[in-house]
Amino acid sequence: MGKIALEGLEFFAYHGFSEEEQKIGNRYGIDITIETNFEEAAKHDKLTETIDYHALYRVIQQEMTQPAKLLENIAERIIEAVFEHFQEVNAVEVSVSKFNPPIGGICRRALVTLKKNSEN
Repeated sequence: MGKIALEGLEFFAYHGFSEEEQKIGNRYGIDITIETNFEEAAKHDKLTETIDYHALYRVIQQEMTQPAKLLENIAERIIEAVFEHFQEVNAVEVSVSKFNPPIGGICRRALVTLKKNSEN
């Protein structure tokens, strides 16, 4: 078993609880770690025996285009989409950040993290 991570992914999207946030948009960050068995890929140096990073990025990118009110919902949807597209994944941990959240004070980013194991 091993871990594959994509860190520091950034998207501009239209998520948020308020109507204003949904209209003007904001920058969001994603960090994702998946657990999977890539022993054969390590031995044979074949992309077909592991998770393609580009394909993983596209799954996340697609979820980021779907509006959500809560960061928690974005995290849940990303995890479910990863399990749907990559049956060989055993666990997913994702952190979703909103840069400069409108909280009435200085805050670099708000962050939620969710981890789930597959139901295999």
